[in-house]
Amino acid sequence: MNKTLVINVVGLTRRLIGEHTPFIKSFLEKGKHTTIKPVLPAVTCSAQSTYLTGKMPSEHGIVGNGWYFEEECEVKFWRQSNKLVQGRKIWDVLKKENPKFTCANMFWWYNMYSTADYSVTPRPNYLADGRKIPDCYSHPATLRNTLQNELGTFPLFNFWGPKTSIKSSQWIADAAIKTDQLHDPTLTLVYLPHLDYNLQRHGLNFKLISKDLEEIDQLVKQLVKYYQEQNCHIILLSEYGITNVNQPIHLNRVLRKEGYLNIRTERGLELLDAGASQAFAVADHQIAHIYLNNKSLKLQIKKLIEQVKGVEKVLIDKEISNYELNHERTGDLVVIADAQSWFTYYFWLDDKKAPDYARMIDIHKKPGYDPVEMLTDPKDPFVMPKVICKLIKKKMGFRTLMNIIPLEASLVKGSHGRIPENINDHPIFVTSNKNVQLEENMLPTQVFSLLKEHVLY
Repeated sequence: MNKTLVINVVGLTRRLIGEHTPFIKSFLEKGKHTTIKPVLPAVTCSAQSTYLTGKMPSEHGIVGNGWYFEEECEVKFWRQSNKLVQGRKIWDVLKKENPKFTCANMFWWYNMYSTADYSVTPRPNYLADGRKIPDCYSHPATLRNTLQNELGTFPLFNFWGPKTSIKSSQWIADAAIKTDQLHDPTLTLVYLPHLDYNLQRHGLNFKLISKDLEEIDQLVKQLVKYYQEQNCHIILLSEYGITNVNQPIHLNRVLRKEGYLNIRTERGLELLDAGASQAFAVADHQIAHIYLNNKSLKLQIKKLIEQVKGVEKVLIDKEISNYELNHERTGDLVVIADAQSWFTYYFWLDDKKAPDYARMIDIHKKPGYDPVEMLTDPKDPFVMPKVICKLIKKKMGFRTLMNIIPLEASLVKGSHGRIPENINDHPIFVTSNKNVQLEENMLPTQVFSLLKEHVLY
């Protein structure tokens, strides 16, 4: 079997490869490359699960980064258990081909309790006094200790939030190399999220993202140079392309104004009560699932949402099946934004009544994806002193809210989730193996077969 490395550079597209990415450009030109038609929804969890199973969301069940868990009447995002992904994964298939095969999964999602031989994923400690302590989870458990003893604690706050930087991707790359030195896995999957951050903050503004491109280029160079010395096939790919947006759409506010949403008020603040709502939206970048507790409203809701500015399509029934998104976890309606728009989870009509988590980094409480968590209020010159003061209070054991996230969705300038019209905004697939055959704009399910081919032949 051939030792193989897969580097997942989030958000990388042909449009971004050029003067600011000289190494990646050279790697592409020396090997073979193509684009990948994005999965719908073109989001992290759906794309990765398709690549690793060779199935579409209709079969593997990962219909987004989160969805409505009907039995619990709760919206949940960023779950961790690999058991949520239905179907055999690439490492199961290859281990059946050869029992000596091993796989290291370095931060690809649904990375807990899988059958991969080695795995590392973010997993903070939530303390009783309200603190969130950076940490990670690994299998075997001793790998976590080995990596953090040598590399330092996983920099969680550089992985998500206003402080995101190359530091988290660098830690992941270093951890992959260290794991390779310790265990020599046959297949290594590496997730580098760095481009995701400023591309969502700033869009395709090369004046503002050139430094990020240069940083990820150097990190890819480090990984490629190391693994080339291990006589390794190297694949560079991405999950989706990020494009410019300028219009946030608040679907839950539309549904609320028509009386479909149910709201609970606690301590003067409002909470979405999904289980008691007739209809509600689960926003996920440029895709939203609308779930109905009253199924008779389907056509009525479809007509309502189709009239919302920035909505491109509202899918139901067979239309959902045509996109291979038909699964019990999928909403009764699937809404696709137009090229300039994206969906927020916002459901309150008065910012004074927004829930406390709205102004915090809280990916598990929010009933939808919130990219504004990567931003602070640009109009507040004292935001950093406030953060420092709050951190000091937390370290002293006081309970305090890190309520520094603005409620201004228009700050977000880049998004993804829909299928972009321009192929230059589609995810890429680049390989050092010139013997493989690549189709132009291949199907996302074909990535699975190509990974298998690289290892076996």
